[in-house]
Amino acid sequence: MILSGGLFAFVVLLALILDGLFGEPDWIWARLPHPVVLFGKAISLFEKTFNRPRTQSAFSGRALGGLSMLPLVGVGAVGGTLVQILLMSMGVIGWIIIALLASTLLAQKSLHDHVKRVEEDLAAGDLEQARYSVSMIVGRDTTKLDGSGVARAAIESLAENYSDGIVAPLFWLVLFGLPGLICYKIINTGDSMIGHRNERYRYFGWAAARLDDVLNLVPARLTMLLLLFSPLRLLVVREGQSQPWERFFADARRHRSPNAGWPEGAMARRLDIALSGPRYYGGELVDEPFVNDTGRRAIGARDVHAALCLYVRASVVQFAIVAIIALIAIFPGQ
Repeated sequence: MILSGGLFAFVVLLALILDGLFGEPDWIWARLPHPVVLFGKAISLFEKTFNRPRTQSAFSGRALGGLSMLPLVGVGAVGGTLVQILLMSMGVIGWIIIALLASTLLAQKSLHDHVKRVEEDLAAGDLEQARYSVSMIVGRDTTKLDGSGVARAAIESLAENYSDGIVAPLFWLVLFGLPGLICYKIINTGDSMIGHRNERYRYFGWAAARLDDVLNLVPARLTMLLLLFSPLRLLVVREGQSQPWERFFADARRHRSPNAGWPEGAMARRLDIALSGPRYYGGELVDEPFVNDTGRRAIGARDVHAALCLYVRASVVQFAIVAIIALIAIFPGQ
């Protein structure tokens, strides 16, 4: 169901403002289950019921994984549409509630706060605490990371989650309203939980991972543009010009993900640092190529701070773009 007009613009703007100001208040989510937690429980139930990695063939594992995602996405689409229709019938109060619900599925403030903790731990010289803090936002093993590895993991997570935790949800909210946002978050949660290339999820999580790749194709590249071309000056010594544009695009395509390389590459280029590269998963070293491999590899708290500055400034540009679109929608022809 596609929204239109000034009220739609009002909903998007208000959702961004609410999430930017309040994030995910503990006093609410300590008493109520977060929507993403509910999505996760449903996905976990289907996975435990139908995933048999030791006995299933590749075809049956992928088929059952896809069929498991289908009812979840269907319920999200139908439920989101019914809720939206009901709230729209309530007038302005209903639109405000839609914005409030949408804000719970964005992650502007929470992402900033998580990465800020890593910066503070590194600045204090507490490597063990920094490893713990970054383990909250990455899937790799963090016990073997040095200071540069922790900083690199935090900046990569910031870039990638800016795309799939903020730009992508906003993109699908703009296109299809609340049901579009809910369906995206269900698929993205599925990818986060079962979209791993390990023995347990290699086949069952295939559908969730591929759906997530498709839904993030456009948002990842929009995020790249926001990070690359934000007109606001960064507070760093120099801005990254360490490789020609041909290398930048080649690096983005070499990334293990068809989407994450674009925002990570943009972040690496602006800060003149190398991101990605080898890391440990499940105790095994995975030899990933570096993004912007001629950039600095010895990085720390200052670089995490610079990444957060860029993230905030890109978010301001994003908000300004939405606000301009809102003004055009509210005052057409003026």
